[in-house]
Amino acid sequence: MHREKGVSMSGFLVWSIVICTALLLGFKIGPPYFEYLTIKKQFQAITKDSEAQSGARRDVENAFMKRTMIEDIKSISSKDLVIEKTGDGLVISAEYTNCVHVVANLRACMDFAPSSQK
Repeated sequence: MHREKGVSMSGFLVWSIVICTALLLGFKIGPPYFEYLTIKKQFQAITKDSEAQSGARRDVENAFMKRTMIEDIKSISSKDLVIEKTGDGLVISAEYTNCVHVVANLRACMDFAPSSQK
């Protein structure tokens, strides 16, 4: 008796739906997450920047605004920054929420809190 191997049509459809749903979520949720990583990287770069070492809010905001234009950061502005001076330097942080439309009336809301600390 010879048994056929392979995927049935119903199995193929189920797996196609699962994979397409995962890809849809990845394409929708990926960009805000990558923007968060970019913001965090820019915070760390600003703390090492000689212009912002004074810790003056204006200097830090100017350094952030320059980097915002280059990196195309849209989720936060320089007014959202929390700047703290610590014994060993400067700590820059922010908190924001990013909601993305997934499909129909479904939205994915993500809370981010990037910081220059590791």
